[in-house]
Amino acid sequence: IIRSMKGSGKAACILPHGVLFRGNAEAVIREKLVRSGYLKGIIGLPANLFYGTGIPACILVLDKENAAARKGIFMIDASKGFIKDGNKNRLREQDIHRIVDTFARLAGVPRYSRLVPLDEIADPKNAYNLNLPRYIDSTELEDVQDIEGHLRGGIPARDLDALAPYWQVIPGVRAALFQPLRPGYFQLSTLHSQLKQTIFGHAEFTAFNERATRLFAEWREANTPRLKGFDKGGHPKALIETIAEDLLAAFKRAPLLDAYDVYQHLLDYWAETMQDDCYLIAADGWKTGAQPREIRQIKDKNNKLVWPEPHDYLKGKRRFKSDLIPAPILVARYFTAERDAIESIEGELDTIEQRLEETREEQSGEEGLLTEVIEGEGEKQKITAKAVKARLREIGDDPNFDDERKALEDYAALLDEQTKTKARLKAAQEDLDARIDAKYPALTEDEIKTLVVDDKWLAALHAAVQGELDRVSQTLTGRIRQLAERYATPLPQLTEEVGAFAARVDEHLKKMESGKLRVESAGLRMESGK
Repeated sequence: IIRSMKGSGKAACILPHGVLFRGNAEAVIREKLVRSGYLKGIIGLPANLFYGTGIPACILVLDKENAAARKGIFMIDASKGFIKDGNKNRLREQDIHRIVDTFARLAGVPRYSRLVPLDEIADPKNAYNLNLPRYIDSTELEDVQDIEGHLRGGIPARDLDALAPYWQVIPGVRAALFQPLRPGYFQLSTLHSQLKQTIFGHAEFTAFNERATRLFAEWREANTPRLKGFDKGGHPKALIETIAEDLLAAFKRAPLLDAYDVYQHLLDYWAETMQDDCYLIAADGWKTGAQPREIRQIKDKNNKLVWPEPHDYLKGKRRFKSDLIPAPILVARYFTAERDAIESIEGELDTIEQRLEETREEQSGEEGLLTEVIEGEGEKQKITAKAVKARLREIGDDPNFDDERKALEDYAALLDEQTKTKARLKAAQEDLDARIDAKYPALTEDEIKTLVVDDKWLAALHAAVQGELDRVSQTLTGRIRQLAERYATPLPQLTEEVGAFAARVDEHLKKMESGKLRVESAGLRMESGK
């Protein structure tokens, strides 16, 4: 590769991680490569990334330009950035982007990357060994238990200082949560049960949330015209590249949030949904792309007709689905009253069915009043209206069956109410389906863009950003609760409590032993009396 490169040529090759530290001929090649200045960078990749092998790999970046003046090798340990995909590991879009950004800027990132001077590599203690852990410590920080904290109580200042990234943004939250206990140790100023409320209700924490939300709102305002301006013949790849880079740049200004995590949410949504939408728009336009299509049955491997996918609504027995505007989005904007009415009827039906099930379970035993009309066994037990009517005819007006007759009549009334409620639900759903079917062709292009861009795409991304904010909040709350519970009770107090419990147990054992002796004594007296 090096021989084929011109004087300013650049190249990269993927090799097993072992080439960085193995000896013999590879050590000689490695030393000459470092001395020549051709090796510009090393990128360590996760293990189990490639098919056919589970060993980790690395990328060697070669650059002949300014090789003689090169003073160091830029190293990136990206071995922790991946996602499990079946039995293999896979680089996410955010992992690739983070690597590219870091290498392009030659940015030193703690525990991830640094420019290692050639003198350090040539030092006898390293001897041109390029194994990344020698130069970048990416090991997870250990959660150290504090002995004094366990013995005397109190949260170590060291553990609170480890949360410095949070305190830099919300310093007032630390002051509100903790108070000094003794030098180097703190205690909670609030109850454990009020911890989350204290954090979430603090003005600085509210301001942090509002700042992140405002960043998304600014990105949304800047990119909504771009999204709505996408049209037939457009280029989806150019669109996602533009809006994704803009989102990444926007959230690099957000404290505590990892901008690459937010970027990944957009790319995940693009792969799952938005990409297909954009290609549909690029091929057919907004108006045509929004129209529902009929779903037809297909034959499965057993030659049986099945529905290949869920439907949005029914038109008689025919099933329809809109890929661009799912029916729930259309309903949420135009038919909320009808939707709420259906949900209310469904609630009524659930209540009736619950009463039916409870009554059947109560009266299904040997002495149950409904035993004679129960059909099936176990979980398949049921009571039909036909069986109830037949039993009522059978017992007639016999006064010996008054209780059973009353139970049967009550159950029959519930079954009748269930039937009527199901009929109401069916009628309401058919009415809504008819409204949905009529609405799709009546939508204007502006209405379609509002439904797709605002109600579908941006709503999903807003939920993802909010999820990231919640994750930050939960991480801080969880860690503080963990520390508070860990050092809440000092060892002497625990020992005292254990001693008290042990004394109570001994007392109970003595009472039991005393009772046993009295029983044995009474038994002996009875034997002697005989």
